[in-house]
Amino acid sequence: MLILLASTGFTFAVLVVVFRPLELVFPAKPGQRFFRPGFVTDLCFFLGRHLFWAGIVFWLLLQVRGWVFAIVPPDFHEAVAGQPWWLQAVEAVFLSDLFMYWGHRLQHRVPFLWRFHAVHHSSQHMDWLAGHREHPLDSIYTMTLINLPPMVLGFPLQTIASFLLLRGVWAAYIHSNVRLPIGPLRWFLGAPELHHWHHYRDRDVGNYCNLSPLMDIMFGTYHCPDHEPERFGIKEPTPRTYWGYMIQSLLPRSWWGGMTRQSAAIDMGMSVKWNDNDDNVTATTELTGSSPLLLQPEDIYANGVASQGPESRSAPCSTAV
Repeated sequence: MLILLASTGFTFAVLVVVFRPLELVFPAKPGQRFFRPGFVTDLCFFLGRHLFWAGIVFWLLLQVRGWVFAIVPPDFHEAVAGQPWWLQAVEAVFLSDLFMYWGHRLQHRVPFLWRFHAVHHSSQHMDWLAGHREHPLDSIYTMTLINLPPMVLGFPLQTIASFLLLRGVWAAYIHSNVRLPIGPLRWFLGAPELHHWHHYRDRDVGNYCNLSPLMDIMFGTYHCPDHEPERFGIKEPTPRTYWGYMIQSLLPRSWWGGMTRQSAAIDMGMSVKWNDNDDNVTATTELTGSSPLLLQPEDIYANGVASQGPESRSAPCSTAV
């Protein structure tokens, strides 16, 4: 247990050392604080993943790998192993991205998958820590899709583990509050400005890829304006705690609103008038007696009233370094 705690603390420290300076020097949204709204919730997701859920997910992947090896003929694995290593790597990355692309699109289209994936999209602020906000059942789905091609190709366990590590670091990067001047490389490498638009409040913007946007380009979902999204998050009611996120996705959708509206309004000292046929909430601050405020659902439900501010202008995606 001590080793697990130490490794989790070390991982957190390394990610801070790597990404915090980048977020300060090349901020996508200048002025965003390190301890921004939702930090504690995302920290709970980070700790939950590294201290508990990652072990379960990895164990399940081992079981899937055993089933795959029992089905795929050994001759196929020998043929793959006889190829040059670079060709094997290209095949694994291409097929993993293909599987993940269409699996990710399904997460945004199929209501059952979205109820879990919505947890990941609920964060209203993008940084390296926000990428860890993920329901464990969503993680199992994603990790299975990503690692199925390397398993079918017969890659050894050590290679698959390295593959997981690479994608984990890259996931932290594309969620980070960073906008690097990489110019035309955006057509080949996943970048935060691409994934930030994927987290725009309209969940159908596009940019479903992770390592490379080639699948988005191939299938017409590549989207890269010359500025940051004005708002992140989702339209559905969201909990205010880590365990709220864990539990809500398992409950009937008709229960969601009642779980979050009352407690959030009381916490903010507001009386709330909700219109179920609209995406807006009319909230009056009782403590100050101010005029009614027109708020979006996640403004009330997640960590108080969040102000994203005006759109942050940055270099267009198509510009050179």
